Parts: sequence; C-alpha cells; structure tokens
Amino acid sequence: MSDSKFVSLEDTLERHIPPEELREVKRILYGREDDHPLHFSEEATSLAKEVGVELKGYVFTARKEDLRRPRIVRVGLIQNSVDIPTTAPIHVQRDALHEKVSNILRVASAAGVNVICFQEAWTMPFAFCTREKFPWCEFAEDAENGPTTKLMKELAKQYNMVIISPILERDPNHNDTLWNTAVVISNNGNYMGKHRKNHIPRVGDFNESTYYYEGDTGHPVFETQFGRIAINICYGRHHPQNWMMFGQNGAEIVFNPSATIGALSEPLWSIEARNAAIANSYFTVAINRVGTEVFPNEFTSANGKPAHKDFGPFYGSSYVAAPDGSRTPSLSRDKDGLLVAEMDLNLCRQVKDFWGFPMTQRLPMYAESLAKVVRSDYKPQLIREN
Repeated sequence: MSDSKFVSLEDTLERHIPPEELREVKRILYGREDDHPLHFSEEATSLAKEVGVELKGYVFTARKEDLRRPRIVRVGLIQNSVDIPTTAPIHVQRDALHEKVSNILRVASAAGVNVICFQEAWTMPFAFCTREKFPWCEFAEDAENGPTTKLMKELAKQYNMVIISPILERDPNHNDTLWNTAVVISNNGNYMGKHRKNHIPRVGDFNESTYYYEGDTGHPVFETQFGRIAINICYGRHHPQNWMMFGQNGAEIVFNPSATIGALSEPLWSIEARNAAIANSYFTVAINRVGTEVFPNEFTSANGKPAHKDFGPFYGSSYVAAPDGSRTPSLSRDKDGLLVAEMDLNLCRQVKDFWGFPMTQRLPMYAESLAKVVRSDYKPQLIREN
C-alpha cells in the first residue's frame, strides 16, 4: 500500500483494485456493482466549493409498478467539524455552528434535497465526555421555541425542506431537565415534534447519563410530505429492537445522527445501519462527526490510561443504506460533507414483498418469550446433557 493518507475504504479500493475486479468487490461489499452517482447542477457544485464542503450524491432505484407512481425523494445528511475552540463563549460557539450548517443548507437546497438531518447534538462540541456540568449545560435549549429551532423553522420554509435538528434539549415544563433530542421541522416551517434518545451509553468516554437519561418518547414516526421518517439517535443503533420498532410504526427512512470515534466503533459503523435497513425494509441514513474536539480540562476513561483532553478523532464516513441491502459509498473520514441520496420509496414495499420479512418475523412468539425474560423468576431455556 502507498504512503498516501487513508481517506476512506472506498478510496483505497478504487486506487488498488482493477476496475473489473472492483465491480465484483462492490457487488459483494455494497450490494451493487456501480455506485450510481447523482449528478448535480453547476450551481450546487460551485456553491459546495465556495462553502468548503465535500458534496457527493447517489441514486437508489426501484422497479416500475403499474398501480403506483415512483415516490422519488432526495435525502441529505451533513457531517461537520467544530471549528471554534471549546473555550470560546457559548453563544460564539453556537453562532458559528449555526452559520456553518446554514451555509451547507444552501448547498443542499441547490442540490434539490427534500429531507435533511444533522449530526447528533450539532449545536455544540460533544462535551459529554468531560462529565462536567458547566459550561456545557448552557448549550441546552427548548426544543420547540429555542433559538436553533427558530432558525431552522425559517430555513425549512425558505428551502421547502424537512429538517431534523438534533440538539441538547432543556425541558422547561419538567423542572429544566435535559434530554438528547431530535427536533423535526416540516417543509412548511412548522414544528412537528421531537424524539428523545432511547439508549444512553456508558462505555469509554461516553458516559452521557451524567447529563440525561433514556428518552420517554417511544418510537415516533413523522409523516412528512416526503415520506414517513424516524430518528434513531446514536447509541440506539446498537439495539436491534430500537430499529425494529421504528419499522413497526411505519418508517420508510430512519436517520441515525451520531458522534462516535474510530478507536471505539469504526468496525461496527458500516454494518449496523445497513443491517437495520435489511432487517426492517426501510432506508437508513448513518451520520457521524468529523474532527477532534479538545476540551479545557483533562478527563479519564476509567481504563488505566493517562488523562486526556479529547476523545480522539471522529471518523465521519456517513452513508445511506437501502432496504435491498445496497448502500452508498461513505463521505470522507475527515472533511465536512453533504451526502445526497435520491431514492424511490416504493423500494420499501417491494423488498417486503420479495423477502417476506414482516410475514415471517413471528412477533407473537417473541412477544411471549420476552414477557417471560423480563420476569425476575425467569429461567433460560437451556438444555443440558443428563
């Protein structure tokens, strides 16, 4: 292998595997021989260069049907770094991120995006590793009427775009408690609702229960003008039941806004969202941060290693997977990026008809088994030799 910098798995494959072999490799690894790139207007590509964002796009098709028209939707995701030092005043940090993402939204609009999602807790550095309450709790804001939601309402209406905005929420109706929350804003600029993170990590530097506990919003699916969408926030991707319930509630696209580092999860990253798309017959959108965020004070990981001031780098690599098991190439591991996927939502039902997963999943059997498992007197169904 050359000494060039490792950008992504796709980049390495394309540089080192002959084209004919690469088609077969992609068929096995990514579910299709060709990437099916999406071609953008000159306005979109020029604006992306001006804003300084990597712009990539891909197409997912479906069979032509006699009784249904194609349901074509363009979905976007944004991965970005935090450029302002974490020692800057809170309003300076938040304003800088508002400006950065607003500029990328201009590119998304030029690229024809209908629904877009940002990374987890996008309005702040991912300070939950520090386990310090101050000043990080100051980033929390009201989900429905906070400054971030007000800005996103304006932009959603301006661009005719559904926006999913994951924030640190402060709930003024319940004693100012905090939540890790994704706010959904319709393309008309209206607040549709929110979903709170169902599963909270307690692993490595990710000890987020210092700030908030498991969410109480269940598995909501939002019926938008551009399809039925849901949000599985970060650590929830490790729990198949979480993905499953969004599917049971009718989701066609499930977004997974995340913040995760290479030393912890990179081997899992390309598998989990794609597997969820296959198992639940919907599209999945996996979003991760890029860059390294350095904090003022050292913290430890309870693993015997020296204290440190950063997680290490977030590895980006955001991608989209389809219900037939195919997926897009990833964005880079270190650049701000906008990935756009044009998809025909008819593929969801077509895959259900082909594989029959909803018909063969036997939910009553598992419901009965799980009802037994959660009892304190449960005994595993374990058979031993006499």
